[in-house]
Amino acid sequence: MRAIDNLLNKITMYRLVLYELIALLVAAAILGFFGILPYTPVNLTFSVSYIVAVAWIVNKLFALVFKAPSNPESTYVTALILALIITPAGSFLDLSFLSLAGWASALASASKYIFAVQKKHLFNPAAIAVVITAFALNASAEWWVGTIPMLPFVLIGGFLVTRKIRRFDLVLGFLASAFIGVVVLNVINGGNFASAVTNGFLNSPIFFLATVMLTEPLTTPPTIWLRILYGVFVGLLFSPKVHLGSIYSTPELALIVGNIFSYIVSPKQKLVLKLAARNQLATDTYEFVFSTDKRVKFKPGQYMEWTLTHKESDTRGIRRYFTLASSPSEENVRLGVKSYPNGSSFKKSLFAMKEGDSAVASQCAGDFTLPWDKNKKLAFIAGGIGVTPFRSMIKYLLDKQESRPIVLLYSNKTPADAAYKSFFQEAAQKLGLKTVYAFTEKGAVPNGIPGVAGPLDAQTIAREVPDYRERIFYLSGPHGMVTAFDDILLGMGVKESMIKRDYFPGFA
Repeated sequence: MRAIDNLLNKITMYRLVLYELIALLVAAAILGFFGILPYTPVNLTFSVSYIVAVAWIVNKLFALVFKAPSNPESTYVTALILALIITPAGSFLDLSFLSLAGWASALASASKYIFAVQKKHLFNPAAIAVVITAFALNASAEWWVGTIPMLPFVLIGGFLVTRKIRRFDLVLGFLASAFIGVVVLNVINGGNFASAVTNGFLNSPIFFLATVMLTEPLTTPPTIWLRILYGVFVGLLFSPKVHLGSIYSTPELALIVGNIFSYIVSPKQKLVLKLAARNQLATDTYEFVFSTDKRVKFKPGQYMEWTLTHKESDTRGIRRYFTLASSPSEENVRLGVKSYPNGSSFKKSLFAMKEGDSAVASQCAGDFTLPWDKNKKLAFIAGGIGVTPFRSMIKYLLDKQESRPIVLLYSNKTPADAAYKSFFQEAAQKLGLKTVYAFTEKGAVPNGIPGVAGPLDAQTIAREVPDYRERIFYLSGPHGMVTAFDDILLGMGVKESMIKRDYFPGFA
């Protein structure tokens, strides 16, 4: 599994979803070539090209009208989802397909601008498009991707996406409640169990909906329990027996109603922030300070999705998730970012920004936050720029003059790589924060600050935090570091429930 994680860590979530959709269409073309699916590769290629072209053109037009940044990656994802749920054309002159696919593609792109609150789209674009066409044109999406021949490919791709974004809680909550609505209630009412499983799960779009559409970060709640509740709610609505009068539930309708629920319990926002300053924190590490017209609401330790449109983007795309280094008590938004010689195109564009340049940020999310109980003992373990959520938390405590029993264990290669040293010294004086630095490069010494030469290990943790079994541990840093410390702490007897990990989409 770690080999899979290492591979997934090199690709952003959105790019992974795009690759999955392309792979599903290629698999469908191969199955069609051998007659396993009733769609020829030529007709399938025509259908995909038509949907992508309409979606791209309409998105460009609306971006110009609304003077909003265009996100081609998002457009392609939405278009390919539509290509997998709208039955492909039977011929080049299939008027039924041309009408349904054309309107759905246009509506999906337009919905991101029309059905938006504070510049943030409310509904899954593909789902709202086929809901509207179902009522307006009386033409429904058949969800042809949800067939038994496609199931193995959907499961493999869905597993990779779900593992990438760490949303098994959401997907399993949805599948469990859908199982009750689709299978259990069917059996209770006299139906056949095998038939219910086959029609409700195997020959059904349920896994595609759960792993590709339900997990879209921008329309899901920001915290774990709200996510689970969201998944359960959509799962209960997924059953085709659910209806309101003559209107019966469909996969897309269940998701749209779920999107409304998600917005009610967790309103979203999209912000256009301007770069106000860039400060060097340590060797190759910088803090980007963005100004905003209004205070951003979030909890210390949460992250936001950042979009930076740029030409010739690499495989990691134009969007990133960054934990905020700033506190909700501060006016500006701060990001701590590490620079690498062969960094991504996104990082290069970020470092090329000048004062006054803009970036788009949306959806504060994450459960990597302080516990409600202010008396809980805490231990923060950070690696490199993974210290940013702890800067956010500690700054918040400083501004609120709220002291908590915290030990910070901060690992870097050398003292020059450690960020926010003076800030943590201030927190030590005002809050009693204990900070222990560890420097892993051979020959590196603490150089006048409290720390140890060599990596943090079980012995060091036990020595510096003797009451470690009584503390909640927060781990933040590169994926490999978080995984390594997870193993160390579990080996030391720390309970699983006492370890929090800073995982978020596009990073884990």
